[in-house]
Parts: sequence; structure tokens; C-alpha cells
Amino acid sequence: MTYANALNAYQQNSINTASKEKLLLMLYDGLVKFIKLGIVGIEEKDIKKSHENLIKAQNIILEFMATLNMELGGEMAKSLMLLYDYMYRRLVEANAKKDVEIAKEILEFAEELKTTFEEAYKIAKK
Repeated sequence: MTYANALNAYQQNSINTASKEKLLLMLYDGLVKFIKLGIVGIEEKDIKKSHENLIKAQNIILEFMATLNMELGGEMAKSLMLLYDYMYRRLVEANAKKDVEIAKEILEFAEELKTTFEEAYKIAKK
């Protein structure tokens, strides 16, 4: 087994055995990472790189929206849905216009959400 295959198997196993909370954190890590890579792509004038990474970020947000439990989540879920919708629409706009400032705006939201969920995860684990 090559190193790349072993790494891929390890990563797949990590995903398959992760708790819902850990998967959420992994998705937030990916969201931040892909927005940052999308920004780099825009700054480097690499259309393919920016597009592919911003699409990945958009897909993560769509996943958040699809799995949000509106019945159990109450007002918090409604607020998150509105925020996710805004973030998604702005990322689409950033991707279409190749606008770094819009992408950076959404990166700030993503980083703040990631930090919030990391703190909540730590508290829940105790």
C-alpha cells in the first residue's frame, strides 16, 4: 500500500467513525479551507482553482442547510438557515464576479461559526 493510499484509507476511516459533532467540525474546517483556497485562486487569477474551491465551499453550505433540523432547532435553526442562505448566495456572487472582498466577508462568517462550534463541542464533551 502506498503512502497516498494509506493516507486516503485513514482519512476515510476517520470520517466513517466520527461523531455527528466531529463531522460538523470537519465540515467547518473544509469550508474555511476551501474559501481560503478560492481567495488565493482569485488573487492568482487562476479561474479554475478559485471556481473549484468556491464550489466546494458552496456545497458544504448546502449540506449545512439540508441537514439543519428546523423543528428541533427553533429560532437558532431559523437564524442559522438565514445565515447559511446569505453565505451561499454571496459565495455564488464572489465566484461569478471573482470578487475577493465578498469571499473574505464570507470567510469571516465561516471562521466565526467554526470557532463557535469548536467551543460548543468542547463544552459538550465535558
